[in-house]
Amino acid sequence: MPTSSWQLHIDHVTAKGVLAKRLYVIFTSPVSGIDALHAHLPAHLAYQKDLEARGITFGAGPFADDTETEWSGEGMIIVRAASLADAVAIANADPMHSAGVRSFRVRPWLLNEGSYTVTVRYSEAFRAVG
Repeated sequence: MPTSSWQLHIDHVTAKGVLAKRLYVIFTSPVSGIDALHAHLPAHLAYQKDLEARGITFGAGPFADDTETEWSGEGMIIVRAASLADAVAIANADPMHSAGVRSFRVRPWLLNEGSYTVTVRYSEAFRAVG
């Protein structure tokens, strides 16, 4: 299959008026079954919440199987990072990966299209204390 320069592709789609936001996708898989994951889950979730609070996480979550009935421990984390090396460092610091219970692969990804909706209900809003 023929390939093209990643930067040329980014330049091409940018010229077409799409977002071309550079992100990194971390695909994560269990190394030796799901039981080992449970012991490291609290530390992993704390790490993920910290990344989210610092604005690094774009999105994250587990994959179900093709029948939507089982979870084998696989997941995906999309991060904002300055480079592939920085994204790999973020993945390496995840307690699941540093403990060796999950392996990972990082892929550069461009967010070109899509949307999201934010709804604010004033009746459910927090009340400022002052």
